[in-house]
Amino acid sequence: MMKTAVGWHVELEFQEDGQHTRAAAMVRLPDGSEIRGHGRASRHRTDSDQPRVGEEIAGARALNELAMELLTKAHEEIDSASGRTSQPIHV
Repeated sequence: MMKTAVGWHVELEFQEDGQHTRAAAMVRLPDGSEIRGHGRASRHRTDSDQPRVGEEIAGARALNELAMELLTKAHEEIDSASGRTSQPIHV
């Protein structure tokens, strides 16, 4: 039986100007570190005004960057603990 050892809370914030959406994602880890990712989306002038779509795209891009930063952090911790260079972690 698996037990939940920790929980992570991810925060997403958005800024929009009608044409562009920017997203910032951040997670605080139990070791006290914070990992951040950013994403952007742009609305083509012929597209209808759908702010939620811009948020979804920018948010997904920010979360993707956050995921890559987490993988990098884990990879560095593996190397540090083992004293050698490990194989890259792929998504």
